[in-house]
Amino acid sequence: MARVVQFTAPRQAEVVEFKPEALPPGHVRVRTAYSGISAGTELTAYRGTNPYLTRTWDPDARIFRDAEAGVAFPVVGWGYSETGSVIEVGEGVSGLAVSDEVWGIWGHRSEAVVPAEKLIGHQLPEGVSLSSAAFARVGAIAFNAILSARINLGELVAVFGQGVIGLLATRLATLSGARVVTVDAVESRRTESLRFGAIESFAPGTAAEAIRGLGGADTAIELSGVYAALHEAIRSVGVGGRVVASGFYQGEGNGLRLGEEFHHNRIELISSQIGGVPLELAGRWSVDRLQKTFLDLVGKGAVDVEPLISHRVPIEDAADAYTLLDTRPGDALQVLLEF
Repeated sequence: MARVVQFTAPRQAEVVEFKPEALPPGHVRVRTAYSGISAGTELTAYRGTNPYLTRTWDPDARIFRDAEAGVAFPVVGWGYSETGSVIEVGEGVSGLAVSDEVWGIWGHRSEAVVPAEKLIGHQLPEGVSLSSAAFARVGAIAFNAILSARINLGELVAVFGQGVIGLLATRLATLSGARVVTVDAVESRRTESLRFGAIESFAPGTAAEAIRGLGGADTAIELSGVYAALHEAIRSVGVGGRVVASGFYQGEGNGLRLGEEFHHNRIELISSQIGGVPLELAGRWSVDRLQKTFLDLVGKGAVDVEPLISHRVPIEDAADAYTLLDTRPGDALQVLLEF
C-alpha cells in the first residue's frame, strides 16, 4: 500500500494508506523522496481558512462565487513541491526512463502516477540534490515576485516577510542588482536575511519609517500574507513607488488603510501569483521556465537552499510537522517530509 497525507478536518492531519493505481499509457510512476510543506498557502487549507473551502472558483469567469465550497474535508494529498525517482514507465513514453530523478507536483504521497509530459525536462540539473529540488516551486514563487518588481540596478528594495520564500526573494533581488532591506517579526529570520544579502533588517512597526529614513524603497515585495505588513510595505516606498503583493491574504483587509500613503503617494500595487508570470513577460517566460531557471541557479551555487531546511520529518510524523508550523512558525523554515 502507498501512503498519503490528508487533512481530515481543520488542524487535523493524518497519513492514510491507498492502493496504487494502474499505470496508463503516456504516464510514469514516481516514488517520492521529499515533499516540501508550504508554510503559507498549504497552512490555509490545514487551518480551514482557504477560500476554496467556503467558495467556488469559476475558472472561466475567473471569479469566486458564494456557492458551495469548491474543496471539502478531507483534503487529500495537498502539496506542490515534490522530488523522487521514476520507477515505472508506461507505454508510449519517451524522454523519461526508470531511475530518472525528477521534480514536480504530485502531492504529499509516497508514490504517484503522473502524465509523462509533466515531468519531461524535469530531471534534476547537475549540482542539484533531491532535497534541494524540492524548492523548485517556492523558488519560482519568489522569482515571480522579482520579475513583477521590475528591479533596476542600484535600487532599494524592501522585502517584507523572511520565511523561506522571503529569504529566497531577498537573495534573488540581490542577484538582480538591488540593495535589499528586510522586515520580519522573528529575530532569527532577520539575521538569516543578512546572510542572504540584505544590508539591513528591521522589526515590524517602525520599519516603514526606518526605510523612509534611507530615502524610501523604490519597490517593496510583501510575502507574509499579513495585511498590516502590506500596509507597512506601502508606507515604505517613495512617491510613485511599486509594491508587489505576493502573500496569500486571508479574510478581510484589517489594518490596510488605502486612504493614507497609498492614495497620497500614488503607489502602484501589483499582485504576483504563481498561476502565471507578469503579463508583459508572458510571451517569453512561463512558470516552468521560472522553476527551471531557479534550479539552475541552485545548481550553479548562486542560491544555496540547503541551509533553509530546518526539519526533515518522516512521513509517519507528518501531523507533528503541521502542528509545528501552525503553532511555532518562528521555530522552522522549510519542513521536508521524507518518504
